[in-house]
Amino acid sequence: MTAAGGCAAALAVFLTACQNPFVPDSQREGQAEPGIGTVGGPGQEHIEAGEAALDAGNNAAAMEEFAKAIAVNPTLTDAHMGMGDIYRTEGDFAKAEKSYGEAARLAPKNFDAQYYHGLMLHLLDRVTDAVSAYLQALSVKPEDFQTNLNLSVAYYQLGETNQAHTFGERAVKIDPRNGPARVNLAAVYADLGRHQEAVTEFQQSFELVESTPRILLAYAESLRALGRYGEMRGTLDQLVKKVPSAAAWERLGYAQFKLGDYAGASSSFDSSLKIDPDYFPALNGVAVCELNTYVWSNGANNDARQRALAALRRSLVINRNQPSIEALLGRYK
Repeated sequence: MTAAGGCAAALAVFLTACQNPFVPDSQREGQAEPGIGTVGGPGQEHIEAGEAALDAGNNAAAMEEFAKAIAVNPTLTDAHMGMGDIYRTEGDFAKAEKSYGEAARLAPKNFDAQYYHGLMLHLLDRVTDAVSAYLQALSVKPEDFQTNLNLSVAYYQLGETNQAHTFGERAVKIDPRNGPARVNLAAVYADLGRHQEAVTEFQQSFELVESTPRILLAYAESLRALGRYGEMRGTLDQLVKKVPSAAAWERLGYAQFKLGDYAGASSSFDSSLKIDPDYFPALNGVAVCELNTYVWSNGANNDARQRALAALRRSLVINRNQPSIEALLGRYK
């Protein structure tokens, strides 16, 4: 039987600021470079008016004032940042990226400009560009928690797991009590094959963040890799009682099978297919159970063999890229 695909690979993205651009970030620290957007310079009155409009909840008026400030003085970083903030909170990430990008160009040492530019690029799925922006932000503030975490996620998405590990560990070191950071690091460890460390991080996260089905499935996969099938079964048994899914039932069936509970495994695979008749890992599980019945009958139970072959053929129709299943079919057909 094959492992449930992609559980760990999806975790990091699922649990970071890339899913929620409104997480608490750094506060404005007035880091505009000397000579750029100087207080009292041309256009400053429009920035002040724009900030007042924002305080009053009038985004349209604020945007108009920031635009006037830029028309008077295009180098006013605060005006570009103000426009970026409005676009971001309104969900227009493409326009926000342009505004933050201009602010970042004007003020390379402005942490907020670099961070938010990276975040918008990340939200727009321009992950390689986001990495560059996050690295620039870290050159200003190396110990910023959210930037380290987002950078770990971005590297993970790019398949650069070693880099994801470096920044993921740094994020946890900065804020050991942050649950999403623990889950992210667990996913990275799992991808590196360091499942004992992954299990430890998952367990730490359970005290800090709600255990979603995706987290529990990934945790179960690391337990599987360690051969800890009893704990795997216990985890998945609780999951299917709360949030049943085809993947959870199939993984429970796998654990039961490894523990010698063949009747329980067969029932779990059937439960998986009731939720999703095309879930091919469960079809493979059904086939293995039926083939065991056939073998244990010394070849007398041909009905079990036929049910197994039917499940294998259907599985291959759904997913042709299963060499081991093709080999199994060839062996028993």
